[in-house]
Amino acid sequence: MNIGIFTDTYFPQVSGVATSIKTLRDQLEKQGNQVYIFTTTDPKVEKNVYERNVFRFSSIPFVSFTERRIAVRGLFQAYQIAKELNLDVIHTQTEFSMGWIGKFVARNLEIPCLHTYHTMYEDYLHYVANGKILKPVHVKQATLAFCYHLTGVVAPSDRVLTTLTDYGVKTPIRVIPTGVNLHQYERPDTAHLRQQLGYAPDTPVILSLSRLAYEKNIKASISAMARILEQVPNAQLLIVGDGPAKEDLEAQAQATPYSDHIKFTGEVNNDDVFRYYHMANVFLSSSDSESQGLTYIEAMAAGTKIVVMTSPYTDELLSSRTLGVTFSTEDKMVTNVVDYLLHGDEEQDPDLLARKLAEISADTFGQHVISFYQDAQASYEESHEDTPDFSD
Repeated sequence: MNIGIFTDTYFPQVSGVATSIKTLRDQLEKQGNQVYIFTTTDPKVEKNVYERNVFRFSSIPFVSFTERRIAVRGLFQAYQIAKELNLDVIHTQTEFSMGWIGKFVARNLEIPCLHTYHTMYEDYLHYVANGKILKPVHVKQATLAFCYHLTGVVAPSDRVLTTLTDYGVKTPIRVIPTGVNLHQYERPDTAHLRQQLGYAPDTPVILSLSRLAYEKNIKASISAMARILEQVPNAQLLIVGDGPAKEDLEAQAQATPYSDHIKFTGEVNNDDVFRYYHMANVFLSSSDSESQGLTYIEAMAAGTKIVVMTSPYTDELLSSRTLGVTFSTEDKMVTNVVDYLLHGDEEQDPDLLARKLAEISADTFGQHVISFYQDAQASYEESHEDTPDFSD
């Protein structure tokens, strides 16, 4: 198949969406498909730099979210390129500029258009005029408008499926969690990384790895360190990533009497992220805004114990304490982090972990997406008007 992926977000931008798209591309190509990325320009990518099968369209920073981009032209250029490439399927990854361009191209080429709904926008309304203009009803209306006339929608989790269903989306939806390249997560030597970070081999390390955004609620993890250190005095909190909340989080850490137990690394190379998961004793997330939580399954792939905010998705993912636990209060967060720091190595279930990893592998992810494409093609060929329910 010749597949066009239309996205506002792609490397070198760092985000769960960019990682998901790269994983999808790798898996589709691994199965013999041709994949073409239609995306926005990026100030970190020089204009004349060659990127294999990547087409970039003029863009500007998004309002109040300046590290993300919005295409300002390219509608007919994208159509001409897609026509020459003889695309069979278009898969959009954004509800904004490149997503609408992808829908336009698919409609004019008369080919199926699928979409992955990555972001729970109701958690991000504060980015626009501090939430005073856009309301949840506007998110619902915009979502319904974008999902109209799609051939299918990929929901990365049951939470997304429930949200889209509650909005009234009628397009067939299939839950397909983004996978992880398990081969990349085979245990590396992390002694050098610990040395670089100033940690001893036996230093208990709590890892927070994400975009440093306010909705990630990292401030709660920093606050909890006071109580964690009462029971594990040599514990360290390592905060990996960059984003709009970084300065405020650094200021919060500096204002505490335990600032020497908190370290910020800034953004790290995506190819090195797996080393941080392996190096840590516990992965901690206080975020309650995740549509899937790609970092959760990355931590699981590394065999690192996980302590995350409770949600239907995380409660199902962490079906056993040998994998990780969820919390709803700071008391439970602290208790579970301390327990894993002190006794985490005692709780192992290799068979359960192997089964979970098979479910979240990139190979499984790729196979499910290809199956969805094939079903979408069959449905589209039957009728341009009707989209029967072929979701699982």
